[in-house]
Amino acid sequence: MIVDVRATVPRPYSAASARRFLRRAGRAARRNADDVSVLFCGDALMRRLNRSYRGKDRTTDVLSFPAEGPRGFLGDLVISLPEARRQSRRESVPYDAVVRKLLLHGLLHLFGYDHESDHGEMEALEARLRRRLSVPS
Repeated sequence: MIVDVRATVPRPYSAASARRFLRRAGRAARRNADDVSVLFCGDALMRRLNRSYRGKDRTTDVLSFPAEGPRGFLGDLVISLPEARRQSRRESVPYDAVVRKLLLHGLLHLFGYDHESDHGEMEALEARLRRRLSVPS
């Protein structure tokens, strides 16, 4: 799996850590994961994307954009680092753990899971993978 990581914010999450984690998560999910792109951004960009693609005029923590093109590229993940920091403080969970949780959640969406319509399948898989990958809930 090739993981392209970019950031539009100062002090972004470690690209090397994101790559390592996504590769481990793909293996743990027993998926032959294709390439993935990750963008770490701020709230303003995340709000614009959420408004444009989901019709929700507010920031969110993670958005997933599955690829529509040829096989080999799974899709794009966008993560709001300010939202991850707020979640970290609010939940008293290390920032790194929150980012890994968001990476995993987004990756499962790219694999085709949808917690809004799959009767708990994604949530159960995500919980198992969090335990296996040592990501706090």
